[in-house]
Amino acid sequence: MEIKLSSEILEQIPGFKLGVIEYRNITVGDSPQMLKGRLRLFQESIYFDLEKNNVTSLPGIQEWRNIFKKTGKDPNRYRHSAESLFRRVQKQNYLSSVQSAIDINNFFSLQYQVPIGIYDIDLLQGSIEIRIGKKGDEYLGLNGRKNSLERLILSSDQGGPFGSPFVDSERTLVTYDTKDAIQIIYLRPSTDNKNAEKLTKSLMDMFTQIHGGEASFRILCGQ
Repeated sequence: MEIKLSSEILEQIPGFKLGVIEYRNITVGDSPQMLKGRLRLFQESIYFDLEKNNVTSLPGIQEWRNIFKKTGKDPNRYRHSAESLFRRVQKQNYLSSVQSAIDINNFFSLQYQVPIGIYDIDLLQGSIEIRIGKKGDEYLGLNGRKNSLERLILSSDQGGPFGSPFVDSERTLVTYDTKDAIQIIYLRPSTDNKNAEKLTKSLMDMFTQIHGGEASFRILCGQ
């Protein structure tokens, strides 16, 4: 699937990069006990770490807050999805298991302190552009609200915006019926390409271990 980065993003955010993984013939279902257990234990570990540290002091959280500032969005009002997960854990409002694809997204988002989105390819229309939202860009999000995407980084296809490191839309949600999916990792710009590939492949390998199917990945950047 064709994905391109807008020139505006590359100009405003030096080093901007994404990990992109395409999955085919996967089986989404309830998470295996191994994943449920790891997600729970990891959240408990993060909770104890946050007794000594502020969420905003974590390097990945801070880096993505700065990206929101660069695009013109107040990170105190619009928190990126990884920060929102950490703040839930800090309140001991631990994430419960939803289904295998979402649970892996949450696990890796917490592990690497970056937003991650996953989308049903069959619900996408044409090629994808990663750009900064304009006035009037909006969608019904997974938070149950209509969200304005103006000045937020977003993913858009021919049907309009469908994803963002802030919150994803309901339109392209991965469900038990999903067979083909695309995953976008909003990597830290400070991550070098070697480590970006290592992180992305690690996520891909764990995902296919649980969901089967075939997968391929690539790193998108301005270089």
